[in-house]
Amino acid sequence: MITLDYLTLKAFFEENKEFFNGARLQKIQQPTRRDFVLSIRGLETRKLYINIDPQVYHICFLSDKTYEKRNITIPQKPPMFCMLLRKYLEGFRITGVNVPPYERIFEIYFESYNELNEKIELCLAIELMGKYSNVILYNRTTKTIIGCAHNVGSEKSRERELAGTMPYVYPQKQNKSDILRYFGELHYDCLNDDFFGFSKAFQEHLKRNNISLDKIKDYMELKSSVSPAISGKEYSIFSELFENPDIYPSVNEMIDEYFSSCQENIIKRALRLKLENIIYPQQKKEKLLAEKLSEQLKKKTNASRYKKYADLILANLYNNEDYTSSITVIDWENDENNIKIPLDKKLTLKENSKKYYEMYSKSKTAIERLNMLFEQATLQTEYLSGILYSIKTAEPLSELFEILSECEDLGLCKPQETKKKTKDINLTTVKIDEYTVYIGKNNKQNDLIVSKISSPEDIWFHTQNCPGSHVLLKTENKETPDDKIILECCKLAKQYSSASNDTKAGVIYTKRKYLKKPPKANLGYVTYKNEQEIIV
Repeated sequence: MITLDYLTLKAFFEENKEFFNGARLQKIQQPTRRDFVLSIRGLETRKLYINIDPQVYHICFLSDKTYEKRNITIPQKPPMFCMLLRKYLEGFRITGVNVPPYERIFEIYFESYNELNEKIELCLAIELMGKYSNVILYNRTTKTIIGCAHNVGSEKSRERELAGTMPYVYPQKQNKSDILRYFGELHYDCLNDDFFGFSKAFQEHLKRNNISLDKIKDYMELKSSVSPAISGKEYSIFSELFENPDIYPSVNEMIDEYFSSCQENIIKRALRLKLENIIYPQQKKEKLLAEKLSEQLKKKTNASRYKKYADLILANLYNNEDYTSSITVIDWENDENNIKIPLDKKLTLKENSKKYYEMYSKSKTAIERLNMLFEQATLQTEYLSGILYSIKTAEPLSELFEILSECEDLGLCKPQETKKKTKDINLTTVKIDEYTVYIGKNNKQNDLIVSKISSPEDIWFHTQNCPGSHVLLKTENKETPDDKIILECCKLAKQYSSASNDTKAGVIYTKRKYLKKPPKANLGYVTYKNEQEIIV
């Protein structure tokens, strides 16, 4: 990932400065400590997004698509700094914008009024400088800071303290030169160290393309035609520095798309890790429980023997004496060999027989209970394995929030503000000839396919004995699909399963009317009958 550099910020300024002049700041929102959304009305209304996170610091106008990718959620109670900005800036006119030479600072100038209705000139300085990124409101006349997103005390910086009532000064200039006044020999590896305005990424682009000094000066003055582009994990406002890049119509769109994708990836990684930390311990717990229950079941194998002892005692009741420690009788089930049965010598033969019947009854009940618990633990382990598979394969951020919502419903984590994100479930659909095929990427989507979308004559597909998607072929009262359509659906079921990379996998399919969801079953779990299997 490449961070925002001076040239890109300068190009954004040149592209949008006319929009800012005379516009009004209508609304100020602060989703988190490190990002802001300013609704600005000029010839049209745009949302200016400011991010001062050290990883993805940038500024741009938002689109609806990237608003969702960034997972912006406005809190009910705004932070104190947001309230301060609303007090001084909301509803007031922007008189201009500026980017100081070779500084990653975007300044927005305002005409505002104080409590005495006196006109004051304010500046919102957006400093985009890595871990020192900040948003600062100060009085342009007195150069006094009114408030900062992050106060910087002497313990954090001995050179530049930032806090309310302190004077605002620009960051200390680095010991570098202006390349526009340089006419010596060009050393690509030293551009970032010796001259203002060069990022390491831009330096590498120039070195890779062997750009001349005169051309570099044109770049720095933005004389060369600006052509924003993204190539893989890199971006540049000069597309000629890349081979076969994706070119964007504006600098803003390039910044918006590039950094929103970076933010989405960061959020997805964090959410995946959070979900895995929820599910893995629970799965481990269920596995251990299943193992313990299996061991207990092995110890309970004496149940049938207790009944056999009781039956043999009663059959030989009059051939033996009461109050003995054991009797030896013929075992008719085992080739009529003799078998020795231990007894409680304090009890009669009938009482010993009754005791063995009671032991048999208790063991039988215990085995039934253990079998039920073992089956539940096994099903729960398989269910959690399916959730882990869904976490690993989820692509859009919305799918991960659907899984998080499912975990909340199960009580595996505390409820958060995810309901609105999971309100509309977007299913993956594929067209095969005239048929529509629905693919569920997680348990919520699988349940929606089976319970809401499917009809009795539709055909349901799933991989045999491994986690995977529910695939539904909508027949819509058409003729029965031919073998080619069935095979293509089986291939989709294998592709969207944990067996996707296996050489072969079994895929079962049956009509929707042969599916059944057991009472109190886990989300997405179904039983089936009249199934057929294809090896893909």
